[in-house]
Amino acid sequence: MSDPAPTSRPAEPPSSSQRAELRSAARPAGLLSARPAGLRKRWLVAGLVAVLVALVVGVSLGPVSLPPGSVAAELLNLIPGVHLDSGLTEREIAIVTELRLPRVVLGLLVGGLLALAGGCYQGVFRNPLADPYLLGVAAGAGLAVTAAIALGGAGRQGTLSGLPITIPLAAFAGSLLAVTMTYVLGAAGGRRGSPAMLILAGVAVSAFLSAGQTYLLQRHADSIQPVYSWLLGRLATAGWHDVLLVLPYAALTTAVVLLHRRELDVLAVGDDEARSLGLHPQRTRYLLIAAASLGTAAAVSATGLIGFVGIIVPHTVRLLAGSSYRVVLPMSLLFGGAFLALTDVVARTAAAPSEVPIGVVTALLGGPFFVLVLRTARRALT
Repeated sequence: MSDPAPTSRPAEPPSSSQRAELRSAARPAGLLSARPAGLRKRWLVAGLVAVLVALVVGVSLGPVSLPPGSVAAELLNLIPGVHLDSGLTEREIAIVTELRLPRVVLGLLVGGLLALAGGCYQGVFRNPLADPYLLGVAAGAGLAVTAAIALGGAGRQGTLSGLPITIPLAAFAGSLLAVTMTYVLGAAGGRRGSPAMLILAGVAVSAFLSAGQTYLLQRHADSIQPVYSWLLGRLATAGWHDVLLVLPYAALTTAVVLLHRRELDVLAVGDDEARSLGLHPQRTRYLLIAAASLGTAAAVSATGLIGFVGIIVPHTVRLLAGSSYRVVLPMSLLFGGAFLALTDVVARTAAAPSEVPIGVVTALLGGPFFVLVLRTARRALT
């Protein structure tokens, strides 16, 4: 896969002070030695508070409403050495710890992964419209999971349970295939730097992969119901099993992407400048693409196709906290998890007692937001 070209006009040559800052950012040994410049403490606190609020609200609300204070006390009881009287009955405690908490934690993991992957793709390809859903990455992972369910009989209920290793790895292979196809097709269109070409290529790849998915379902009618419910996106779990299966992939993706967040800032000024600072642009891009695709694959294989999280959250973080990837990526991880967990609350309660697929809710929120981002990107390029 060829290196993607920038989507905007060439940046002005950095000044001597900017070069010094970039050299400091590019030093791998310093990645964990200090808090990234520009990442203010108040934003870290705000992100952690958002996660905690989403956790308490997500566990409190449902068919059986529970007092948030009691839920918070019961969650604190999960910490070793803490013993608080939450006032909840044994049945209510079981609802908190065995039913709702795994679902909310899975939402935090998946939302954080999708938002982190979206921010990473936008930095790697220097395109504000890059997103796992719009690039066809989610469709590629979806086709692979559908094949595993329809042909291999794995995960018949649409979860990772059944074949915990094969399904995520198949989704990873499908996501890498999709992102490669998208950028090869976009490059063939000539204007590789155009956001419109990127999205058109992603739409074409998604349509092609969806056609393959439809063919598989037609040939294996017994798999239609589980795959269809999975395609709409949902966070329903059977306990902690799915959370434990997603967690290793989430940890690996998060570590790789956050350890290279400074390199993304360096790549933003151009490949030549990055090479002069001792970086390897192509190697860094491939590594980050693989990491973001792995996170997307894990999220998709666990919860189905949930779109627009990678567009909504990173752009909101840029508007509020700054455009440096040293800020965007960690904040997207936190706010993305909180966003999806709270969106799941809406999906569970908006049409109670039935449940709206969470993919439908994110699409309703993400559609208008995507139009806004597209208009902003077009103005920046003209």
